[in-house]
Amino acid sequence: MIPVELYFLLAIFLLLNLFIGLIRIYRGPDRVTRLLAVQLFGTTTVAILLTLAEGMGIPALRDVALLFALLAAIVAIAFVRLPPEAAEEESE
Repeated sequence: MIPVELYFLLAIFLLLNLFIGLIRIYRGPDRVTRLLAVQLFGTTTVAILLTLAEGMGIPALRDVALLFALLAAIVAIAFVRLPPEAAEEESE
């Protein structure tokens, strides 16, 4: 059995990883780097929620994690489908 404190330490580590990803989104030199950082953000959020669901014993957080996984996929598709003109305006 894994101690509950270990779940919380893992969640804190993942939050720090998420913070670094946010910095990468802000400073990203091109669209591909930003897309990968957004995917990291979605995956890390799902991992944090699943870790907390197991550590705290709240199964509803698994449903929220599934919702975030679907949302991350939709955001990635929308980001890829973004017209080049909108991407240029975004970078200015």
